Amino acid sequence: MDTSRVIYLGIDVAKARLDVVLQPTGEARQFANDPQGTAALRDWLAGQPVGLVVLEATGGYERLCAATLTVAGIPVAVVNPRQAREFARSMGQLAKTDRIDAALLAQLARVLDQSPQRQRYLARPPQAAQEELRALVLRRRQLVDMRVAETHRLEHATRYTGKSIRAVIKTLDRQLAAIDADIDSHLRAHHAVARELLDSVKGVGPATIASLLAELPELGQVSGKRLSVLVGVAPLNCDSGQHRGQRHIWGGRPRVRTALYMATLSAVRCNPPFKVFYEQLLARGKPKKVAQVACMHKLLLTLNAMMHAGQPWNPALHP
Repeated sequence: MDTSRVIYLGIDVAKARLDVVLQPTGEARQFANDPQGTAALRDWLAGQPVGLVVLEATGGYERLCAATLTVAGIPVAVVNPRQAREFARSMGQLAKTDRIDAALLAQLARVLDQSPQRQRYLARPPQAAQEELRALVLRRRQLVDMRVAETHRLEHATRYTGKSIRAVIKTLDRQLAAIDADIDSHLRAHHAVARELLDSVKGVGPATIASLLAELPELGQVSGKRLSVLVGVAPLNCDSGQHRGQRHIWGGRPRVRTALYMATLSAVRCNPPFKVFYEQLLARGKPKKVAQVACMHKLLLTLNAMMHAGQPWNPALHP
């Protein structure tokens, strides 16, 4: 590829439309955010020396475009909207329109393309089994949220409204049981080895396994340090000059972190190595929340090592 002719694209994603700006020419186009529109975008880029395409994550509206381009072999990075906005502020751009956002994303694409860590930003081509598992896990989370909401309403229900609420809760319980069965069948069919490895750890239950495999495909594929940052359980420095601030966890994938937190609550009760580790931290004066996060970090690294080695839980490695 002739680097002097490399182009970069920023795409501002909306529900119905894709605003595209090409750098360095500044050319702007619009495409429909549907299969026909994304196919037209793909065809327009075919044969062009594309360095990188950057999109913001927009609650799922970006998936069709990212999938269409990655399958075609075009490098795509899906970035957090907060990161994109902070980049815009660093460039002194305070105004915000779809076209301005797309132009800034194109500038960000140039920066990321020249980064030594470019590879880690690239989106992977979608896998049907992975997408189906993610959809099942999302639906289960929605059902759980609805059940929690109905349970809270039951506390203040009258004799007449309570009957309706209890009927809805029973329906949600049946739906949860059905989707749990669907998730288990899907895991056995498409992720049998990974399921067995993760299930060998006391404290890691079916819901945690499904969440990890659905929303953390990097598990077992990247270093423990990188994975900790992805999930958001790595203590980050806060130092400046002579000041040495407290380390805090920040960012990451909140859904994965929630699943890992629930697994850790169980592990520090029923899994001896984690229980001992947690109690040692408390004995050293660590606050409970700090000890809990440290155990989450330890559990994540353990699961990552197991997946990387393809070996189940071995108590002998955790005296």
